[in-house]
Amino acid sequence: MSTHTVFRLASRDGFDGLKAFQEPMSRPGRGEVLVKVRSVGLNYRDIAIATSNYPLPVKDLVVPCSDMAGEVVQVGDDVVSGGGADEVAVGDAVVTPASFVLLYGPTKGHLDTLGGGRDGVLREYFVVPAHAVIKIPQSSSHSLTDWAAMTTTGATVWNAFYGHTPLKPGQTVLVQGTGGVALTALIFAKAAGATVIVTSSSDDKLDYVKAKYGADFTINYKTHPRWAAEVQRITNGRGADHVVDVGGAGTIEQSLEAVAWGGIVSNIGFLAGVPEGQMPNVALMTLVKGSTLRGILSGSKQQLEEAVRRSWPPLSTSLPAR
Repeated sequence: MSTHTVFRLASRDGFDGLKAFQEPMSRPGRGEVLVKVRSVGLNYRDIAIATSNYPLPVKDLVVPCSDMAGEVVQVGDDVVSGGGADEVAVGDAVVTPASFVLLYGPTKGHLDTLGGGRDGVLREYFVVPAHAVIKIPQSSSHSLTDWAAMTTTGATVWNAFYGHTPLKPGQTVLVQGTGGVALTALIFAKAAGATVIVTSSSDDKLDYVKAKYGADFTINYKTHPRWAAEVQRITNGRGADHVVDVGGAGTIEQSLEAVAWGGIVSNIGFLAGVPEGQMPNVALMTLVKGSTLRGILSGSKQQLEEAVRRSWPPLSTSLPAR
């Protein structure tokens, strides 16, 4: 096969700008592998990029999406091939991180992430550095679609819970919403022995996450607009040790009100805005409580690998769908 189908955003005013192209298929070079893409996950970030609402630079005519699961179909020269955990062979099922730059440790600069600063995974075949692929356990009962749905959320949540002060059994986690990051955080937190509080505007969704994923407490933020006060009530005034904030500017004030003294707020998203001039005094709020506010753009390859290993045996009957 000399060509394959590649999808690119010819314009960024919606998904109507997504166009299919027949392009030459690259072959793996030294230290690279060729992956046949079997399943692609969709994140809110991908929607923001397609609609010109993403706050970071995006490559022209970008191939969108960062999350995929696939199969290695060819290996290049100098790739250690075999059955070991760190070896890659034809036929291996694999996932990849959102960035090939951040392999381990903290972020050192702007990440050149797939589907944004560089071409992503919405194509038939994909050349990847061998050091960036993560093998899916052969004994896994999850489908490749399941695995594709957890790559960015898995690395992001693992970074939130273990990239600074590790989440401990018995602690309390506050999760905002019921999207991909939120559900992954709920699953990982419950597996870690934490008590989990989930917020949503839908009672049906709250009932679902309680029944399906074992959420301990739920808060409808339409019924309780000052949901931080509900968190304090539920925790007897202690607050949540970890807050997974996906709203950004529009939710950060209540997240800091809800966090425990010395706790951590992980700022992961930018879903909610705030009127100009109404941004809270974040510096004072973190100072008063001795809390930590961390900005998280996904996670490293190492963090995704740890999340993959922790995801088997399965944490639930299914991984979160997008």
